[in-house]
Amino acid sequence: MTRQRILVIEDDLDIANVLRLDLSDAGFDIDHADTAMTGLIKAREEQPDLILLDLGLPDFDGSDVVQRLRKNSTVPVIVLTARDTVEERVRLLGLGADDYVIKPFHPDELLARIKVQLRQRGSESLILGDLELDPQKRLVRYKGEELRLSPKEFDILALLIRQPGRVYSRQEIGQDIWQGRLPDGSNVVDVHMANLRAKLRDLDGYGLLRTVRGVGYALRG
Repeated sequence: MTRQRILVIEDDLDIANVLRLDLSDAGFDIDHADTAMTGLIKAREEQPDLILLDLGLPDFDGSDVVQRLRKNSTVPVIVLTARDTVEERVRLLGLGADDYVIKPFHPDELLARIKVQLRQRGSESLILGDLELDPQKRLVRYKGEELRLSPKEFDILALLIRQPGRVYSRQEIGQDIWQGRLPDGSNVVDVHMANLRAKLRDLDGYGLLRTVRGVGYALRG
């Protein structure tokens, strides 16, 4: 199963390293940015599953990061802040933050809050045009009709639909879906893709699944 990615936007390297260790041990992939601008670029390019955001960043305030993110992203944002006033917390939530944790915090509390946000987000349907995927029920519909998929076909589609337009190589798909256990030269990914494309075509989903020759596969955004 794909490990969920957390982007930590924090300029204090000691705190960032502690977060990286704790959250990696909890099963997450961690990326780090030490400025607001770098964080915004990584959020756009890498599309993490959740962002941990410090407010006191060197280039501009973390609350500005929340505002900019909310112009085109619904990624869950948990703010890490020492500003423990009701007015500040209300302001942050009003700007679009999903939660906040007051520094200093206990790692177990932070992990619990992260899991709550990811669980809530994971239960939401993923929609791309006429294609709808429900992660909770493991159900896929295209133009209202159920698309019956094998477990691996569902996992592949769930991977692709989270980043429409992004081309995933066969190696990336093999790593995410089979945890890298496919032997060199295996055509298992191609077979599953062919089956998935055929099932989409049966419901008039022509051209939805793209093959980029020599590169990999993508869903049309």
